[in-house]
Amino acid sequence: MTVRLNITLDVELYRRLKKELPPKGISAFIGAAVEAQLRPSKRALEASYQAASRDQARKRAANDWQATEVERWPD
Repeated sequence: MTVRLNITLDVELYRRLKKELPPKGISAFIGAAVEAQLRPSKRALEASYQAASRDQARKRAANDWQATEVERWPD
């Protein structure tokens, strides 16, 4: 479901939007920008976590640094 919203923008920003976005693309662009600034959705976070868990380079780096993760200084 969508709602109609009336907003105010600086004229130069509006001109840039009109120049760089396809016709009928401003609403989708603004919606995506607002969503990104508010916070990621649980679904997006879960997808990111799943992708990171499959990243072999990330796993190797985590293993390499694991030795530095100690709760106290060595005796």
